Amino acid sequence: MLKSLMVALAGLGLSTLASAANLVEGQHYTTLDEPVPTQVEDGRIEVTEAFWYGCPHCYNLETPLNAWVEELPEDVTFQRLPATMGGAWNQHALAFYAARELGIQDDLHDDFFHAYHEEGRKLTEIGDIADFFSGYGVTEEAATEALTSFGVKAQVNRAHARMRNMRLMGVPALIVDGRYVVTPSSAGSLDNMPQIAGALVDKVREQRTE
Repeated sequence: MLKSLMVALAGLGLSTLASAANLVEGQHYTTLDEPVPTQVEDGRIEVTEAFWYGCPHCYNLETPLNAWVEELPEDVTFQRLPATMGGAWNQHALAFYAARELGIQDDLHDDFFHAYHEEGRKLTEIGDIADFFSGYGVTEEAATEALTSFGVKAQVNRAHARMRNMRLMGVPALIVDGRYVVTPSSAGSLDNMPQIAGALVDKVREQRTE
């Protein structure tokens, strides 16, 4: 009971801190030495989630993150960046961009996480991924073509370059305006990550009006 109360109070304290945007650089977030160019229209604020489908922390972040994304202000654009660290990571990045090319990403994203972590389906072979995709209204042939296409591979390469520029050493991470990086360690918990990202969005908005 005492532990639960302490956790609740800690969460309340962070909520108040984050809502007041009274964050401490180096404690709640880090700032990139060289900002990464954003991929949104002028006037909008970009929030990027770097993730890997095989990461249990990324999987557990999905629920609080999705709830936060649903309430984002009109001037904020949220996007996902599949991390590329070789092996299964790169295969899952292929799956992410192929699903987007096929127009099934929104329906498939959460299910891909669930298949990996709850059903034990690693989904690292092209054939297995194509078979998984076939449950979303596309043929295995179309899925295989997308997964092996030059265009999708080029998107994976661009994601890899973007991740390197962000100096990311692990996932999940939330990157605000190509400058501010929030991790589970800096946030104190997965649930706190969206709160701190929201405060950083406010920080960016204020900086742009100065």
